[in-house]
Amino acid sequence: MDQFLITGRSRIAGEVSISGAKNAALPLLAAMILAETPTTLRNVPSLQDVRTLIKLISGMGIDVQKEGNTVTCDTSSIANYFAPYELVKTMRASILVLGPLLARFGEAEVSLPGGCAIGSRPVDQHLKAFAALGAHITVENGYVKAKAPKGGRLIGCEFTFDMVTVGGTENVIIAATLAKGTTVLENCAREPEVVDLANMLVAMGAKISGIGTSIMTIEGVDSLKGCDYSVVADRIETGSYLAGALMTGGDVLTKNTNPNLLHPVLKKFEEMGAIITTGDDWIRAQMHGRPKPVDIRTQPHPGFPTDMQAQLMAVCCLADGTSTIIENIFENRYMHVPELKRLGANIKVDGHTAIIRGVDSFNSAPVMATDLRASMSLVMAAAAAEGQSVIDRIYHIDRGYENVEEKLRGLGVTIERINPNKPHKP
Repeated sequence: MDQFLITGRSRIAGEVSISGAKNAALPLLAAMILAETPTTLRNVPSLQDVRTLIKLISGMGIDVQKEGNTVTCDTSSIANYFAPYELVKTMRASILVLGPLLARFGEAEVSLPGGCAIGSRPVDQHLKAFAALGAHITVENGYVKAKAPKGGRLIGCEFTFDMVTVGGTENVIIAATLAKGTTVLENCAREPEVVDLANMLVAMGAKISGIGTSIMTIEGVDSLKGCDYSVVADRIETGSYLAGALMTGGDVLTKNTNPNLLHPVLKKFEEMGAIITTGDDWIRAQMHGRPKPVDIRTQPHPGFPTDMQAQLMAVCCLADGTSTIIENIFENRYMHVPELKRLGANIKVDGHTAIIRGVDSFNSAPVMATDLRASMSLVMAAAAAEGQSVIDRIYHIDRGYENVEEKLRGLGVTIERINPNKPHKP
C-alpha cells in the first residue's frame, strides 16, 4: 500500500492549475446514461473514483471512453441495468446510476453504496423520492431493486427532502427529467456541483427551473440528447492548496478556478490574515506571519463547506490563539484529529465541537489518512512540520486530488510516493 514521505518546513508558494471537480464529474458521468445520442464530457479529472464509475457504467455494456480529460459515452449498446457490490462498495456516488437507469429504462438494480467512513449518509431520501415518483422499490440482499410504474415512465410529483442532501438532490433531478408531468422538489441542495448537473441536463434538453435555489421544478420530457459539456472547477481542491499558503507563510496562485464558488472559504482566509486577490478564473492567497484564530460552523451551501473543515482545522492548529469548529454535516468527521495531534496539534473535541489552541509549529510523525479531505489536511500539516513524516493509506487522496504529488512539488513541497514493501530509493 502506497505512502507519502514528506520532508517538512516547506514554504508553499507558486502557481497550480485546478482540475475539474470530482463531486461534479461523478453525477455528470451518471447523467450521460440518460442521453439517446453520444455525449462528450470535458475537464474530467483522472481520479480513482472517476475510473471506478466509468468501469461500472461500462459493465452495463455502455461504450465509455476516456482520453486525457475527455470522456465520451454512447448508450446505444447498453445490455443490463445492474451495478454490482464489488464496484459500488468503494464509492458512494455509484448510487447515482440508479436515477438515470430507472428514468430511461424503467428498471435498475444497484448495490447499496460504500465510501468514506465519515458518518451516516443514508440513501433513504433517494428511495423515498423515487417512490414518490411512482417507482416500486425493494431492498433485497444489499441491493436496491427499482421499477417504474406500469408504462415504464416515472410520474411527476411534489417532494420535500427531509434534510438537505447533495446526492439525493442530484439523483432525483436526473430521474425527474424523463418523468411524465411536472416534478417540484423542495429543500434541494444548492451546491455548485448540483448547479453544474442541472446546467448539463438543460444542455441535453431537460426543462428545469429554480436552478441554484432550494425549490426546483422539472418538466418531464420524452427524451434527452447528448451534448458537449465541461466539468466545473474543483472548489475544494482550490481551497486546499490555498490553505497551504496560510499554514506556511506562503503565496499560492490557483488557476482555472472560480472565485464565486468559494466565498465562505475565502472570507475565513481573510479573517485569518491572508491577502486574497481574485480574477475571473484565478485566486491568489498571500500570507505573512501566523494565522489569526477563527470560528467556523460547517453548513450546506452557501455556508462553509464540510469538505474544507479538515484543511481549515490544520490551519487553525498553527494560529496565534484559540479557534472553534462546529461540524454540523457529518457526525464522524473528526477522525483526522488524533492524527493532527500526533503532529503536535492541541485539539479537544466535545461532540460536534472542536477547540483548537494554536501551537508554534508541527512536529514530524507517522500518520494515517482517514478519509479523502482529512488526507489533504495531513499532507499540508506534514509539509509545514519539522522533519520527515510518513502518511499511510493515501489511496484516500487519490480518490479526489488529481496529480497531487506533481502539483505539490510545483508549490515547493518535498514529497515522494513510496511503498513500504519495496526498497526506497532516496
